[in-house]
Order: sequence, then structure tokens, then C-alpha cells
Amino acid sequence: MFSAINWIVNILSYIVTAFLRLILGLFSMSDSFLDSERYIESIKFFFTDTIVIFLMIIAITFIVSIIRSFFPPERTRKLLGEQGKARGFIGNVAAALLGIVTPFCSCSAVPVFIGFIGAGIPLGVTFSFLISSPMVNEVAVTMLWALFGWKIALLYMATGLTVAIIAGAIIGKLNMEKYLEEDVCGITLGDVEIVKPSWKQRITDAWIYDLDLVKKIWPYIIIGLIIGAAIHGWAPGDWLANYAGRSNPFAVPIAVLLGIPLYSNAAGTLPIVSELTKLGVPIGTALAFMMAVTALSLPEMIILRKVLKPKLLAVFIGIMAVTITFVGYLFNFVLA
Repeated sequence: MFSAINWIVNILSYIVTAFLRLILGLFSMSDSFLDSERYIESIKFFFTDTIVIFLMIIAITFIVSIIRSFFPPERTRKLLGEQGKARGFIGNVAAALLGIVTPFCSCSAVPVFIGFIGAGIPLGVTFSFLISSPMVNEVAVTMLWALFGWKIALLYMATGLTVAIIAGAIIGKLNMEKYLEEDVCGITLGDVEIVKPSWKQRITDAWIYDLDLVKKIWPYIIIGLIIGAAIHGWAPGDWLANYAGRSNPFAVPIAVLLGIPLYSNAAGTLPIVSELTKLGVPIGTALAFMMAVTALSLPEMIILRKVLKPKLLAVFIGIMAVTITFVGYLFNFVLA
């Protein structure tokens, strides 16, 4: 399989390089850099990671989609409502685990949040779900596996779930329901009949979802890989290692602060994270940056402001920033 991938990579690299030579020739520009080792490494890195990542995403997303078909939103609300009310912290754990197999992004934050609160799910349990779903999903885990190996992927999943559980539990203990916007507090949802699809329907829906997901995220992956390839070939590694390496004790919180204003997802951020680590940036620092981008992005906070009063939103941001920073330091310590 890998020899076939290398063969395809070589063909694509040759075609793109020939095309660039043609374009540069038309404008009478020098094409000498196309023969440099940096360019050759960058173009091969781009095509190799593109093929491997897309193959893994298609395969794993299909499997996760089948699993997800057993947890429609109505069943998820019912499970979280029953467990969250009855046993508190167990509800946070269940919510974080369900977040892995339930699609969620910043654009759906408001309806998901309103739906869960309206179903009577405790506030802390709801936050555990909302934190887990964008941070620990099949795309993030798949790309981590492809770029760093299964051990890092599993460690990230464990720490992401821990962040979701702890942050949700803390928010639940603070009893901050009064800081929800009034429009949210007045909504109640009745029971909805849960339809059990056939296996044929599950497979069909999983394949459709798989293709739709690839259509949505491919630009982020390509952009991330282009930036990653550029870093791979031309980034000043000594400078990055000096200012974002282990010698700088403030590298992790700075990475978190830099990630908050940005808007992307794991698909677009992980290729950049991968290359930063190769240039000397500790993996915990790089992953803290990614967590901040995916779970604390400014656009998502603007959307959540529609249902959260400023004090609750500030508490959420503060707890997430502290826990993500802690996870970054933990990764750096464990993987030193």
C-alpha cells in the first residue's frame, strides 16, 4: 500500500512541478527553487499526508457514523437527562463520551444548547457534551493517529474527555443556571419518538454523511497541509524552538491565547501542529494551541453569547483556558 502511495505522490509531485515551471516560464521568472531540497521535501510531504489523512478520515468516519446512528439527538437528550439528573458526575462522564459520537460545531451551538436545556439536562452536563464534541471527534482522532501515531491519539482523547468532564462538573457545582438568557430558561421540550433505522439505512446514511463531511472539511485540510508543507520546508526551526520550546515556561499559555481569536477546526490545525512539533515546539504546547482553536474560538464564543450571560460565558472561557493550559503542560511533561 505504501509503495502505491509513494508512486502516486511522485507522479503528482512531477505534474505540479512541471505546471509551476510552465507558469513561471510564461512570466520569465526563475524556477531554480523547484530543484531545491526544501521544495522537494515540502511537495512530497503535502501529497503524502493528503492521501494518508483522507483515506483514514473516510474509513474511520464511516465506522463512527454507523456507531453514531444508534445515538440520534433525541436519544442523546434522553440518556443525558436521565443520567445527569440521577447521578450528577456520572452525567458529566456520559455526556463527554456521547460527545465523541455526536456531531457538533460552533454553528450548531445555540440549537444544541437550547435543546439540551429544554429537555431538562443539567447545565454542567450540557457543557461536558458541548466541550467534548468539537474537541474529541473522529476527524481529530483520525488525523492525530495519522500524524503522530495511535498512542498520541489515545492520550489526546483521554485528556480531551478529562477536560470536558472536569470543566462541566465545575460549572455544574457553581449553580449558574441564573446566568442563562431568559429566552433559554423558558423553553421545554416534550418527548420525541425515536425511529430505529434498518442496517441498510444506517450504511447509506453513514456513507452520505462521510461524503458530506469530506466536502465540508477538505478546504481546511488542504489549507492546513499547505501551511504545514511551507513550515516543513522553510520555517526557521531555531527561532521556533527558542521562543516556543521547552526553555520558555510561558509557551503553553501564550499558545492558548494565540488560539482563541482564530477560527478553524482540527482538520485545518493539525497539519500545522504536526510541523511545529518537528521544528522543536513541544507537542503539549502545539496541542494546547489546537484545543484553544477548536474549543475556544472567538466565533463560537460570539454564538454562545446568544444563550449565556456574560458572567457564565466568562466562567466557561476561564475554566477552559486553565484546563487546556494544564493539559499542555501535562503533555510536555509526560512526553518529555
